Amino acid sequence: MPHRFSVRVYYEDTDLAGIVYYANYLKFIERARSEWVREIGVDQVALKAEHGIVFAVRRVEADYLASAKFDDMLDVVTEVQVISAARITLTQDVTRGDAVLFKSLITLVCIGADGRPQRLPADIRQLMQR
Repeated sequence: MPHRFSVRVYYEDTDLAGIVYYANYLKFIERARSEWVREIGVDQVALKAEHGIVFAVRRVEADYLASAKFDDMLDVVTEVQVISAARITLTQDVTRGDAVLFKSLITLVCIGADGRPQRLPADIRQLMQR
């Protein structure tokens, strides 16, 4: 089941042409991922404190298909594609109504304080696979 996160485009999100600055789509999808993780019941602060694990973006593939403008109401649609022991692959699309404006494929990795890959605890992996 995809996760939906709504975001309104503010003036600060736009560039001189009055459209959403390209890098702000990455901020929108980051917020959506944070809300998705929170809503499925994963406390990232506790994950770090108890297991020493944090999520890091390993790879982003992004396609900019159409422009969003000031005051648009957008949705970020997040769907899990693959979860392995230490890696999570998601698609995240930004839409305005039925129009897809931005498509991305995100690879997250679980890492420890030393920056090395760490296994995602099985209970958290199960929450993410629902």
